[in-house]
Amino acid sequence: MTESLFADSPGASPTAHLNQPLAERLRPGHLDEVIGQRQLLGPGMPLRVAFESGRLHSMILWGPPGVGKTTLARLMTQAFDAQFITISAVLGGVKEIREAVDRAQAVAAQGRRTVVFVDEVHRFNKSQQDAFLPHVESGLFTFIGATTENPSFEVNSALLSRASVHVLKSLDEAELLALVERAVQVLASPPFAPAAAKRLAAYADGDARRLLNAVDAAAALASPAAIAIDEAMLERALGEQLRRYDKGGEQFYDVISALHKSVRGSDPDAALYWFARMLDGGVDVRYIARRLIRMASEDIGLADPRALRICLDAAETYERLGSPEGELTLAQAVVFLAVAPKSNAVHSAYKAVRALIKTDGSRAVPLHLRNAPTRLMTDLGYGRDYRYAHDEPGGFAAGVRYMPEGLEEQRFYEPVGRGLELRIGERLTELRRLNAAHQSSQE
Repeated sequence: MTESLFADSPGASPTAHLNQPLAERLRPGHLDEVIGQRQLLGPGMPLRVAFESGRLHSMILWGPPGVGKTTLARLMTQAFDAQFITISAVLGGVKEIREAVDRAQAVAAQGRRTVVFVDEVHRFNKSQQDAFLPHVESGLFTFIGATTENPSFEVNSALLSRASVHVLKSLDEAELLALVERAVQVLASPPFAPAAAKRLAAYADGDARRLLNAVDAAAALASPAAIAIDEAMLERALGEQLRRYDKGGEQFYDVISALHKSVRGSDPDAALYWFARMLDGGVDVRYIARRLIRMASEDIGLADPRALRICLDAAETYERLGSPEGELTLAQAVVFLAVAPKSNAVHSAYKAVRALIKTDGSRAVPLHLRNAPTRLMTDLGYGRDYRYAHDEPGGFAAGVRYMPEGLEEQRFYEPVGRGLELRIGERLTELRRLNAAHQSSQE
């Protein structure tokens, strides 16, 4: 996967070969031509300092697609006049690592550095990642890994300890719009109308490569006589994807709402339909996964606690498999949520207790619930008369109060009569009966 950082000054030549992808034609030749990543490339920032000091170091570049991980590695290689070797963790393996070592040794004999760039390094298993270690430690080459996944989880600790982690961010709207202007100059196409440019930036969702592909498609369809590329032309160029799922617009939130309400309404067919609509429209699948996890707690809760685990497992499986295979596990989670018994009892209880705490102030912890690690605390009554529940009949200390003074009768959580909460409700009723009986016996 090739990614680019892009020029915001005329560093990319308009005379570049017309058969090259637009992203390649706009690839900057110098650090100052880069759009975005000011947190790394601005004055005094880590990678700017590395460039200016001449100290190239091994690193992991972590960020979403289309933000410039590959191009940044190439710029560093050029700045240090090093050999640049690319390995794809999707297609490569130990054989490619050995070949890279041989090539690095060959140029090292001539006094030249080597940068080994591993795209999607999280796809390599532990033994493959370990194969880099001795050569990074010996200084044979500088290792640069690119990943869209959290390196804390996906890169083994030995390799991670020998590399700095730099986080790249999605391009914001202003940066994407600047990139549109630069692309228009290179293509010598009509400019984009302001509304079309903003819609294009929203469609790109921070991904510069996605943006440039769309610009290229729209410019190719534009009439040479057109004064500007408007939204209608943009829709013709991008087709159904832009029309069906206008990210950031009203339809985006309407479709999300329809999925959530179909799940809450226990309609698996409608829930699957809206789920598929979101996928078809190009929504980030991870966003859908996060919404499903929220639904598991908000709308199912303890009526079926398996719902949360199923959604978490589906999200993890998607990370392992990617699209389209991983989408099936999310569809499975959608159906399970829709057919599961519903309860918002925990959600309602949580909101109620948060609201109370905001207005009620800080009440003291009852003495019998306080720990007494010192003699002074014991003498002050900390922990006195506390009854250890495990030593009581049925594992329940009837009559013990756990709320602060004045809140003994508060009830935030009221389970519904569905699913597991039906049994939870029966259990709470029995515990409350025991508390009442104990209180009566003390009167």
